[in-house]
Amino acid sequence: MARRSWILWAMAALGYAFLYVPLIIVIVYSFNDSRLNAEWVGFTWHWYEVLLKDEQMLTAAWNSLIIGVSASAVATVLGTMAGYAMYRFKLRLLPVLVLMPIAIPEILMGVSLLIFFVMLNVTLGMLSITLAHIAFCIGFVAIVVRSRLTGMDESLTEAARDLGATHWQAFRLITLPLIMPGIIAGALMAFTLSIDDFVITFFTAGVDATTLPLQIYSMIKIAVTPEVNAVSTLLMLVTLILIVIASRLSPGALRGE
Repeated sequence: MARRSWILWAMAALGYAFLYVPLIIVIVYSFNDSRLNAEWVGFTWHWYEVLLKDEQMLTAAWNSLIIGVSASAVATVLGTMAGYAMYRFKLRLLPVLVLMPIAIPEILMGVSLLIFFVMLNVTLGMLSITLAHIAFCIGFVAIVVRSRLTGMDESLTEAARDLGATHWQAFRLITLPLIMPGIIAGALMAFTLSIDDFVITFFTAGVDATTLPLQIYSMIKIAVTPEVNAVSTLLMLVTLILIVIASRLSPGALRGE
């Protein structure tokens, strides 16, 4: 039994090393005092200073921020409504419609949205990217909100109804405050997914609309410089902070509870 336990721990360590060692290397080499990542030369903050003066990178980051905030705001409202509907109404087709954008491959989602926008004669740009991000973020918000509703004490809503509250009053005064941590967690998750997305953005972005992932991709086609490592490190840091906040607000959401 002890030997089997040792083997399991070793396999787990190798698995986590495979996942996180490349990320650690990216972070470390973002402080490398060299234009090439072939070897470590010395510690420097130079590449973060270069990053803050890179107008193209700053524009791409600003576009990602606008798209992320807009998409997460709309997706949070629609996802909350969808999650509440899935919890309240036991319709078999509704979960399929809400969660299908999550289940299908991103490349298929990107191609289908591209064809959809072309059919509607929508100019590809910030608007098309935002609409595409809303489409795939709704399902994630709905899952988090539904998870929060599942853990809610339904007797509180019933007590409010017995005391004369309408359905809307019971929802606004009882249900909404109780599920608010889940709504905020869903909004943070939607923002994280939106600001990190590459595949769907690649298909729905126009010529003049560049987001942070697209800008990073265009840079690594030439060479992986420490500036790319620097922006990747900052992006990882923002993503990690938002995921931690979301998990603290709704602990069961990331576990599917």
